[in-house]
Amino acid sequence: MNKDIDEHGLPRAPMARLVAIMARLRDPEGGCPWDIEQTYASIAPYTIEEAYEVADAIERSAFGELRGELGDLLLQVVYHARMAEEDGLFDFDAVAGDVAEKMIRRHPHVFGDESRDKSAEQQVQDWEKIKAAERAGAGPAGVLDGVALGLPALLRALKLQKRAARVGFDWTDRRDVLAKIVEEAHELAEVSEGTDPDRIEDEFGDLLFVMVNLGRHLGVDPEAALRRTNAKFTRRFAAIEAALEAEGRTPSDASLAEMDALWHAAKARERG
Repeated sequence: MNKDIDEHGLPRAPMARLVAIMARLRDPEGGCPWDIEQTYASIAPYTIEEAYEVADAIERSAFGELRGELGDLLLQVVYHARMAEEDGLFDFDAVAGDVAEKMIRRHPHVFGDESRDKSAEQQVQDWEKIKAAERAGAGPAGVLDGVALGLPALLRALKLQKRAARVGFDWTDRRDVLAKIVEEAHELAEVSEGTDPDRIEDEFGDLLFVMVNLGRHLGVDPEAALRRTNAKFTRRFAAIEAALEAEGRTPSDASLAEMDALWHAAKARERG
């Protein structure tokens, strides 16, 4: 009896086991019908969702959940790699090997002879230089090429702005960014009086884009800031519901003025 193989004929070593499970699920003869039908495109939304669930667990310091969420995210990588192997493109080992070599290449101060005596900021700058050299080696490309279209819009805006800033296309004074916000807000106010939905959406997008720019100049991650505000809104609205429930009511039974007063009361309690 092979101690390295279980009763299902699967390896016991965790990573090999997961890869083998995915191969079994995708087996056209004896696999799972749902898994067999999936494609890169159909699985991609789950991949994004799992990444956000990892971020959510970290945001809530729910470290008891983090292990499971990381496993779910790893499964997504294994899933895509398995489909690529079936298509004769690459397999999971190739994915793991590529990223391992990338980490070695991009950390010459750890795996090479460069000095480790540098700040975290300098290390980030060196990382970006290495990435730029890698892109240059791949052939001619525009400054903004390679910023994934599938990224969440706020994150993609931030990455686009950082790329442009590297070549000097950036404000040097945050006051200029604030002035631009005022300008864009006025433009949005003007078009909102009209009935052209495309112009309204366009100006609204411009305002969001420059808000991301302000966050970058302030050292604020716009995605993290909005998640924080979402959590704050959820928490305070829950306090409204709890206060009304204590009176045998629901938000639909209360006036806006009542809910606003409860909101401010919740806000005051949070601030101590």
